[in-house]
Amino acid sequence: MHDALEALFLGVVEGLTEFIPVSSTGHLLLVGHFIGFESAGNSFAVMIQLGAVLAVLSVYAARLWEVVRAAPHDPAARRFVASVLIAFLPAVVIGVLAHDLIKTVLFETPRLIALMLILGGVVLLFVDRMAVAPKHDDAMRLPVWTAFRIGLIQCLAMIPGVSRSGATIVGALALGCSKKAAAEFSFFLSMPTMLGAFTYDLYKTRDQLDAGQAGLIAIGFVAAFLSGLCVVRWLLGYVARRGYAIFGWWRIVVGTLSLIALSVWG
Repeated sequence: MHDALEALFLGVVEGLTEFIPVSSTGHLLLVGHFIGFESAGNSFAVMIQLGAVLAVLSVYAARLWEVVRAAPHDPAARRFVASVLIAFLPAVVIGVLAHDLIKTVLFETPRLIALMLILGGVVLLFVDRMAVAPKHDDAMRLPVWTAFRIGLIQCLAMIPGVSRSGATIVGALALGCSKKAAAEFSFFLSMPTMLGAFTYDLYKTRDQLDAGQAGLIAIGFVAAFLSGLCVVRWLLGYVARRGYAIFGWWRIVVGTLSLIALSVWG
């Protein structure tokens, strides 16, 4: 029962933090470290992300279905699909090549995660205040080359604490996207990226998972879906009005407190 409650709590943390630029994986690993939660091959943090993906998919299902229907005869729809897939490619290549390093070294280094939270917070605050006139206000009409560069920047998030959504949003803002378009493209790119991470991690750790682990992952999955649904519906309106500064400060505070706690309690 205790493990189930921890899995539920971590699932809520995942859903609440996946789509805001604060690093859901960093939060999960740090919280898991401090409460003593362990999973086979550190797979829990990766696998419950699929619940958050389904939250995005449910919100954008109608628009995505229109894209699918229009793709055979609409060049703009095909260009959108191509931009997302091309942005996804760097994560495929680097994720496969660096999978073992990420899971066995980077995921096991809480101090690195805390430092990346702080550094990412500083970068986010800086980019959020940049007076760059947006060139792209529609996430579904980004140039393919711009999308590819955002995909390259996304790969920085393979370092826990950097944040997948944070990297893509910062990259998109720096490349001339509006704050709303940056968040929305991050949503779209999350679907193939997180589905791919889930599938590959399931394949790599299939021999380490047992019925108990599967049950905990299922609990975290459902919690991530429900909490992620709330965040996706709220986030676009918030960042269009207020920007990303609050998330930068949150990262700095959490990272600093984590470093202090690690120094005191280990």
